Amino acid sequence: MTAPPGKNGGQRVLVVDDEPDITALVAYHLAKASYRVSTATNGRDALRTAREERPDLVVLDLMLPGLTGYDVLAELRRHQDTKHIGVIVLTARKEEADRIKGLSLGADDYLPKPFSPQELVLRVGAVLRRLAAPAVASGGLLTAGLIAVDATAHRATVKGREVDLTATEFRLLCTLMERQGRVQSRAQLLETVWGAQPDIQTRTVDMHVQRLRQKLGPAGHAIETVRGAGYRFRAPPAARQRG
Repeated sequence: MTAPPGKNGGQRVLVVDDEPDITALVAYHLAKASYRVSTATNGRDALRTAREERPDLVVLDLMLPGLTGYDVLAELRRHQDTKHIGVIVLTARKEEADRIKGLSLGADDYLPKPFSPQELVLRVGAVLRRLAAPAVASGGLLTAGLIAVDATAHRATVKGREVDLTATEFRLLCTLMERQGRVQSRAQLLETVWGAQPDIQTRTVDMHVQRLRQKLGPAGHAIETVRGAGYRFRAPPAARQRG
């Protein structure tokens, strides 16, 4: 099923769910909002469609036959040609552990069932706008300590070695580096990086910061937790003196 291009510029969304009623409901509302919609009912078909069609975003159920939604998400983030695709996890699993696992694997948003189709459409739009926005307002190159970020090339390196970041992780790193030395609350990061209102789950920020630190390896300690306040990027003293 594919809707013609409209006010959303023909952006393509892949809906993955093994429940036909849910798939039809989500596809209908997205197509009504002028998105081009494809569907899949299992993980293997989802991965094949994602690689062939390169959707802008995937609405992904976790409880799929065969490959789970977690497996699909991990595979999307593992490969160069699909790692920047937006992913909204849509699932009946409401436990915090499930939400945390999805976010830690690189999901951009998480919406539990039952859900409002209108809210889902709004969230799809918010994620796509964020992914399309420039990563760094000023453009160019950012350097701090061991880390260098080229916003134009969408490339981050640590000690000269490229770090494989998702689009959300890249924007988070750029935001923290741009505001080096200033504490950023979770609400501020949600609004800047996720384009979300402050009342959206702040745990999203914590999971992405944790994953970003892990990927930065020896430079991960530059992202400090400020208890009760948020996060702050602080380059090593030697690097700040050289700058």
